[in-house]
Amino acid sequence: MKPLLFLCLFTIVSGFSSCNSKGTPTFPRASGPPYEVIVVMETSAWDSKAGTAVREELTSPVPYLLQTESSMTYTYIRPDQFKGILKNVRNILIVTIDDTKYTKASLFREDNKWARGQIVLYITAPDTLSVENFLVENQRRLVNYYNKEELRRMAENQRQSYSTVVFEKVKDMFGIELYAPVEIKMSNVGSNCLWFSNNSRNGRMDLLVYSFPYTDPNTFTLEYLVAKRDSITKLMVPGSHPGSYMTTEHRVVDYEPSTLNGKFCGVLRGLWRMQGDMMGGPFVSFARVDEPNRRVIVTEGFVYEPKRDKRNYIRRMEATLYTTRFPDELN
Repeated sequence: MKPLLFLCLFTIVSGFSSCNSKGTPTFPRASGPPYEVIVVMETSAWDSKAGTAVREELTSPVPYLLQTESSMTYTYIRPDQFKGILKNVRNILIVTIDDTKYTKASLFREDNKWARGQIVLYITAPDTLSVENFLVENQRRLVNYYNKEELRRMAENQRQSYSTVVFEKVKDMFGIELYAPVEIKMSNVGSNCLWFSNNSRNGRMDLLVYSFPYTDPNTFTLEYLVAKRDSITKLMVPGSHPGSYMTTEHRVVDYEPSTLNGKFCGVLRGLWRMQGDMMGGPFVSFARVDEPNRRVIVTEGFVYEPKRDKRNYIRRMEATLYTTRFPDELN
């Protein structure tokens, strides 16, 4: 693979610890592009099946994309190379194999070890076979750790710089807060529904926010939420050809119960397509109950980019959904 992260790091001119006004040492801010990891292992381990298992884990495909895209990008370095500004990278994986110290493979994390906003994951094991077996038995565990942290970082950044158009229209119609990428401005207003877009020819990102009465606990099922989604997108998201409209690709969609801000959240992930048109792409949708108003509010992001990778676009939209705050969550 191309050592993009490694090359990028050596262009950084800052990154050493500094002091605040009182002379107390402070950590630098973590550096490096999103979804890139430095892997620190001995060469013998990297060249073994343990190294293969690490590479396969980090490059495992992102679910629900039209083309195969790796979950993470990695750069490998030896332990003796791991020093200086390399320790400031935002995502680090350190694999240590030592049969005198460890009897089984274990995974643990440490936040802000050498830089603010950093996550360091450690795998310790007595031998390479233990590392290989651990990663096979815990598929996507490393990827999920890093992905969750990257989504948190993105959501935090978007609260600092966001689309005021989206924020104001969503707040006015639904009484909730939502911090979308600043370039998303164009909007279409329906009945209890808003559609926003950056209207870009490259990397188009769209956002839907809609509500409906909460009358049935069976609302939070794959079938119900997909049917509701299809009814909304048919009305709100037309295609470029007469009579064309967005629908869900029913063969590639999944539902997962989750939580957001400590409350229940139903998550749909999958692919959308245009009925009557040749367009499609990934989407992610969060459905939550607004209990005081006895309604379900759905926030959804979807992406269209036929020529380039879509991983970071759809993850950016998912981070947007994580910024949602209901009135009772604002304090």
